[in-house]
Amino acid sequence: MLAELAPIVAATTLWLTRAFPAPGGALAAALCEAQARQAVTVAARLRYPATTGAGPGGGSGPGGSAGLDRLSGTGADPDDPAWRCWVDEVVASWAAGLLTEPELAARAVARLTRGALARGTPVRFRRLLAPDDHDRRAAVLLRHPDLIGPVAALHRERLLERLGVGRGSTA
Repeated sequence: MLAELAPIVAATTLWLTRAFPAPGGALAAALCEAQARQAVTVAARLRYPATTGAGPGGGSGPGGSAGLDRLSGTGADPDDPAWRCWVDEVVASWAAGLLTEPELAARAVARLTRGALARGTPVRFRRLLAPDDHDRRAAVLLRHPDLIGPVAALHRERLLERLGVGRGSTA
């Protein structure tokens, strides 16, 4: 992953896993985080293919974590505001869509892993594309379309455009 995207990926992953936490212990939390990080990584690489302008004030999505907090019903953490400025609303929305729509995730990873974007991109995103039973249980909230759906819907059309998918279709 390109270094310029690391803060966006870390913060957006943290926001997703705090807003839609894993039920259970440390293993469930780690599996949930791995899935969120893979989805956020794909979304960030699609949103910032050249990484120009990535970062707060230079292209971060409108609303940032505050808008996502309002939409998801989660509260801001007043004791830890620094990381929240790196949350990218568009990346979070795209990652949410990838987590809830397997066909869309497959298309996004396929696009990411070919051509010029493929340099430095891990070829496998197994936990995103083919979650096993442990992964599904760990990310039951993160992958629940009714819970994360409002976040996914925020910038869905832009994601579909980026992937060259027609309206209402993910095939």
